[in-house]
Amino acid sequence: MKKEIIVEHANKTVYRVDDEVVKLFKPGHAKAELFNEAWIHAHVETAGIPVPEVRAVKCLDGRWALVQEYIEGQTLQQMMDEKPRQYKKLIDRLIDIQLEVSSHKVPQLNNTLDKMAKKINTLKEIDASTRYELLQRVHGMSRHTKLCHGDFVPSNVIILKDGRYKILDWAHATQGNAGADAAITYLRFCLTDEKLAEYYLKSYSLKADMAIQYIQQWMPIVAAAQLTKHIPEEKDLLMKWISVVEYM
Repeated sequence: MKKEIIVEHANKTVYRVDDEVVKLFKPGHAKAELFNEAWIHAHVETAGIPVPEVRAVKCLDGRWALVQEYIEGQTLQQMMDEKPRQYKKLIDRLIDIQLEVSSHKVPQLNNTLDKMAKKINTLKEIDASTRYELLQRVHGMSRHTKLCHGDFVPSNVIILKDGRYKILDWAHATQGNAGADAAITYLRFCLTDEKLAEYYLKSYSLKADMAIQYIQQWMPIVAAAQLTKHIPEEKDLLMKWISVVEYM
């Protein structure tokens, strides 16, 4: 069986073998985290969200792996790379799918507010006073129960030949505030392309009938959560977002 590498990250390699995709994590990846990802995925699948089927959790040569069905199609990111002039149409499709996701509820998942607070409490790159202000902001948000993907970016949405879609990578999913999920997507766009980020923010606000100011309230919080991943090239932008206390 020939392995076809799909993508490699610092903590994992994703490859295809026949009709399956194997997400193989680096040595030392916590066993509990992998089983938690499979658990989240199973609950999301049960809720009726179009996702690849999880087929196995196994240990391969001392490394933990998550095995899923292979989905034939193109990611929205691949489509945007091939046809950059169609970015508005493709981002609008991304938003429509994101809004469909947030219309579901998966009550078994942790709440977004609790997850954000936990991440901020562990953050050592900022001082105690800044952590306090961020936690006050978290605790001041209303507690919602919408399904939030946690990393809803074009590379995590596969479009099938018949126009249907499948959504990948549910490791960060929670139940909570759709505005937080939108702020995370906006942040991810900001890290790569400011033009796409601004179009996404404006279009999401219109489609969701959600004030841009509400999404902006989440920006320091999601930036602090992202900072816990310790990616050097992201630090300057994230610290800039965290330092903003009030938005217009």
